[in-house]
Amino acid sequence: MLIAGPTAPAQAVTYGTPTIALSASYLSGAVGATGDPVVNVTVGQGGADASALTVSASASSRASVAGTGDVTVTGAGAVRQLAVAARGRGYTNLTVKVTGLGGKSATRTLYYAASAAVQNPADARCFTGSADASAAVDVGGGYAVVADDESNVLRLYDRSCSGAPVKTWDFSSQLGVSKEVDIEGATRIGNTIYWTGSLGNDKDGEYKAPRNTVFTTTVSGSGSGTQLAYGRSYKKLRDDLVAWDRANGNRYGFAAGTADGEAPKQIDGFHVEGLEFAPGSTTTAYLGFRAPLAPAVPGGKALLVPVTNFDQVLASGAEAVFGAGVELDLGGLAVRDIRKNAAGQYLILAGSWAADDNSDPYALYQWDGVAGHAPVKRADLPTTDPGGWEAIVDVPDLTAAGARVQLVTDSGSADLYGDGTEAKDLSHAEWKKARAAWFTLNP
Repeated sequence: MLIAGPTAPAQAVTYGTPTIALSASYLSGAVGATGDPVVNVTVGQGGADASALTVSASASSRASVAGTGDVTVTGAGAVRQLAVAARGRGYTNLTVKVTGLGGKSATRTLYYAASAAVQNPADARCFTGSADASAAVDVGGGYAVVADDESNVLRLYDRSCSGAPVKTWDFSSQLGVSKEVDIEGATRIGNTIYWTGSLGNDKDGEYKAPRNTVFTTTVSGSGSGTQLAYGRSYKKLRDDLVAWDRANGNRYGFAAGTADGEAPKQIDGFHVEGLEFAPGSTTTAYLGFRAPLAPAVPGGKALLVPVTNFDQVLASGAEAVFGAGVELDLGGLAVRDIRKNAAGQYLILAGSWAADDNSDPYALYQWDGVAGHAPVKRADLPTTDPGGWEAIVDVPDLTAAGARVQLVTDSGSADLYGDGTEAKDLSHAEWKKARAAWFTLNP
């Protein structure tokens, strides 16, 4: 008979301290928002199944902005998703904690900022990483490339989601500039996107050479797989415009509007914000002016100037050739963007020429692109949201009932979080954001 010896006692398992990492330490949301960005929380513990770890979050400062009950953690395994539903405008710190086996834990701080509620939140998204959106181009698959007038960075965003860009490109070195081009307008022909600077002085009335830049990028792929490559640039379009206007009796006052000391965003200033090709053309492009407006333009009409060899201006550096100015009645408003669809239907985003115009009216006008034909108002836009409406992403079929268009704001001068800080001056890119919203056009 064999007699079993005593059983050795099981050794206790010793677990190390859990680890925790956040995909971003700073997060922005909005009161009542739909689809706010989330933060990925990656956790682990040596020797333990990550699904056995517990992740929680608690308010550690201002619960009036977001409290413990306003934080949701979902998912299992090593990566969880943390979302915040804002209660009020302002800043708060959240403590994110992972509790592992053996009772050990680790924490990280998430710095959270909430902006005020917006109208129709189900139709609103926020593109983070930049507040100064200035032009946008659809690249298919539900994505758009968005420019910034405070830098030369182009950002690729998912149009359906709030959050950070999927990709970024900075072509400053290829452009040979160290300061911003002040990108304000863009349009796409085939696989080429044309971009234009404002061509005007800076806000203090000083000439800054990089602003006198138009350039191209070449698109490959689409959607999240979009890639951009630098093409060519031209840096004399402002000079060509001034010379053309002088030769035609200074009708639009371009020489005076570009003079030293002249701010660009005044009624007789000089500032380009729109760019789109003429009907059926891949050679003639319209430059849309935020300024000048009346009295430089008789009757208070908005101004487009056709560049009849725009393709060659960029392809070979040819001096720009211009057609007669196109003057449009936009109810006393100026061009903030202009875009057409494949059917040749144009939408014009109209707004004030003024520098501080967030409370001034905005509207959308339909046009057929033909000089002498009057545009027709399709929608008035709200002015209570932070920032000014600045860019049309693309143009739907304007004959379809319930046609909807997505617009993007320049929120750079907005006080998003109620502390008196302009969005462009916020210390963290994740807190900077531009609003994108869908609007239904009136019949």
